[in-house]
Amino acid sequence: MIEFIPLEYYTKFYYFIVLFVVFITFINSKVAFLQDRNNLKNLSLVGFLLLFFILIYMGLRPVSGKYFGDTSTYSFIFNDYKTDNIQSRDNVEYSFRFLLQICSKIMGVNAFFFVCAILYVMPLYYASKKIFNQYWFLAFIMLVTSMSFWSYGTNGIRNGLATSFFIYGLTKSTLRTQLIWFVIAFGFHKSVTLPILGFLLTLKFNTPRGFLIFWFSCIPFSLLIGSSFQNLISGVFEDDRLNSYFYNTTQLSEFSKIGFRWDFLAYSATGVFAGWYFIVKRKFEDKFYTKIYSIYVFANACWILVIKSAFSNRFAYLSWFMLGLIIVYPFLKQQFFKNQYAVLGTILGAYFTFTFILEVIIGYR
Repeated sequence: MIEFIPLEYYTKFYYFIVLFVVFITFINSKVAFLQDRNNLKNLSLVGFLLLFFILIYMGLRPVSGKYFGDTSTYSFIFNDYKTDNIQSRDNVEYSFRFLLQICSKIMGVNAFFFVCAILYVMPLYYASKKIFNQYWFLAFIMLVTSMSFWSYGTNGIRNGLATSFFIYGLTKSTLRTQLIWFVIAFGFHKSVTLPILGFLLTLKFNTPRGFLIFWFSCIPFSLLIGSSFQNLISGVFEDDRLNSYFYNTTQLSEFSKIGFRWDFLAYSATGVFAGWYFIVKRKFEDKFYTKIYSIYVFANACWILVIKSAFSNRFAYLSWFMLGLIIVYPFLKQQFFKNQYAVLGTILGAYFTFTFILEVIIGYR
């Protein structure tokens, strides 16, 4: 357990370390050629150091509910499994239950959180490596500098595990293997149903036009009758956890407001614009990119429909976890700009600056 850093500064320290790595990458993009072999080796070295730091720092954090959200809740559940208290066993999905059953028999709670960190971060590394090969670091750093990354490794842990396994599943070459990984992801958190549904829709409709129309249509729809739609969804599914996300206002100290989140919408729109620009404006033809972009737009549009809910960020995360991938993918697959690496470095800097300002300077949400 890492205890030499005061808990009130623990999360901020992570962001300052990442800020340093982003700054190095930004400078590198201005003075080096991305394709240079030595430069790629150096970037990979930085990437492995960052990967190691995240695994250790996130995985060995102290158990605290005050500073790491649901970490304490998960520790209670883990201890229930360790002491054969069956009371909480029906409250978690099957993949996470299996993980708890195995880990509770052979390790303590701190080692369990380290395992969770490995299962959360390593699929993102393997996916970046599979999709981008020697350029993996630039994709990986976009994913770990996302506004939601740290939170869903220390607070919404099951959500984070589910979405990481979903991204990993996308990289598989056959539909059967993809679906197997999606089933595993669903077993960590049922909310991943939304991006899985988006994936299934792309099997029949893998063009972004229809998804974009849906996304833009959801904005006025949510403004006019979003609350009624939210009530309808709540009545249809009658799920206690879902209803708590919609209506529970007793734990909203981390939020500045409830209502239509124009700030969240603007953040989401960066991904919508990026995909539109490359696919429609620059005629970028890549079936995989079109697929993940369509999934992102669909999931984000569904979030817009319930944007006024109490825990809007929980629904937004079901698209935000793909945002870094949506932005970086075209840059690492095709030449669009004269000094493309420098452009990407600037975008990375701006992307993380937004996260840093919200999380460190003014406080998130």
